[in-house]
Amino acid sequence: MAELNNDQQIRHLANLELLARQVVEGFITGLHQSPFHGFSVEFAEHRLYNNGESVKNIDWKLFARTDKLFVKQFEEETNLRSYLLLDTSSSMNFPEKGMSKLQFSVYAIASLMYLFKKQRDAFGLGLFSDKVDWLSTAKSTTTHLFYLFAELEKAFNQPKENTLTNISDVLHHIAEDVHQRSMVIIFSDMLENSLNADKMQAMFAAIQHLKYKKHEVIIFNVVDKKKELDFDFDNRPHHFIDMESGDEMKVHPGRIRETYKAALDDYRRQLELKCAQYHIDLIDANIHDGYNQILKAYLVKRGAMN
Repeated sequence: MAELNNDQQIRHLANLELLARQVVEGFITGLHQSPFHGFSVEFAEHRLYNNGESVKNIDWKLFARTDKLFVKQFEEETNLRSYLLLDTSSSMNFPEKGMSKLQFSVYAIASLMYLFKKQRDAFGLGLFSDKVDWLSTAKSTTTHLFYLFAELEKAFNQPKENTLTNISDVLHHIAEDVHQRSMVIIFSDMLENSLNADKMQAMFAAIQHLKYKKHEVIIFNVVDKKKELDFDFDNRPHHFIDMESGDEMKVHPGRIRETYKAALDDYRRQLELKCAQYHIDLIDANIHDGYNQILKAYLVKRGAMN
């Protein structure tokens, strides 16, 4: 893919910032306008959030219980540090037409970064495939925000071909490399371990390593639900190509659908149980469901940490 000139880069970054701002402000406005039922609030300590003001003093624990935005009047500023990890392996380029898992993740991460900046929380970015390809420090400045937007743009504009995932090695690296007691937020399709018991155990050991280092962890399991989970393909022969290995297979979806779904469901059950054991939030992020699901899951997690 041709390199972007400076004018194109500025335009693309401005578009990413615009999208992130629209997603976050639309989400917050929607919460602010939602009906409020059945919860008594001590108004000496809380007041309604006003559109346009800083979100750093919002009581996220109260939000998690009510879906309504209130500000703690005497809340001390928190110094949450978050690292957003983006899987850039080739399987994230699916589907090739329309919104890909990579594009969805880039937009979701940009939106979270914009929210972090509004909260004055520090945030960093990591890009990985079979290894950690790039990892930033965590800061809360506007300059840092645009620096990370530029790295997201690079990842989006330069998708990798025939590149595998090794999430266990990546998570061990992150566990040792980032500041203890951080929030680690992973965007990945989590597909590399689905049919390999040894890889699955290695990944669970890496997740345990993160928790040992006192990190809070959210995994956004990025999927195209219709194609990848429901295996909803036309009832005719198809030619499938593994985007990471390049392996090819000609199959009739109707003949393998039940076997495929049973194997995938078993893997997902094991993943859910292990994440529950380690108190890790595992959240399906269907690329066709938009970004509010991402922001809400993060804010509920943040509220639970207060």
